[in-house]
Amino acid sequence: MKNLFICTVSALLATIAVSVAATGDKEAIISKEKAAWQAFKDKKTDDFKKLVSSDLVAVYADGIYNMQKELDAMEKTDVKSFDLSDFNVSFPDRNTAIVAYKARMNAMLQGTDISGNYNVGSVWHMVNGQWIAIFHADAKVAPPPPTSPAG
Repeated sequence: MKNLFICTVSALLATIAVSVAATGDKEAIISKEKAAWQAFKDKKTDDFKKLVSSDLVAVYADGIYNMQKELDAMEKTDVKSFDLSDFNVSFPDRNTAIVAYKARMNAMLQGTDISGNYNVGSVWHMVNGQWIAIFHADAKVAPPPPTSPAG
């Protein structure tokens, strides 16, 4: 009976520890995702490079980007504001995080308004004790189709 109690308590404590660690990692990932957006908005290349892998792969409607194309886009983009919400973070293993969320952005790209709502996803990987973004993609939410008049 004593062994059963010890095993039960040990399992409970392990579950709590894993839960607390995962919650902390989720908040860390969300914080880093927001920081990457802020660095892009503020055109802080060095801050951005600290958060994003030099081997970045990004997928957008206009093509597949590497780090250099992402930095080129940063220079050409004027992000006036953004709001990130509805985060969902999962961990397929302890060194990989997948984050999906919604973004509302007010921005211009070389004179073209790219403002709108986006569905966004990123993959983060733990490298030398630090989370770093290795993949990013977004898709602009299409406006609802017009409704036809009744009658």
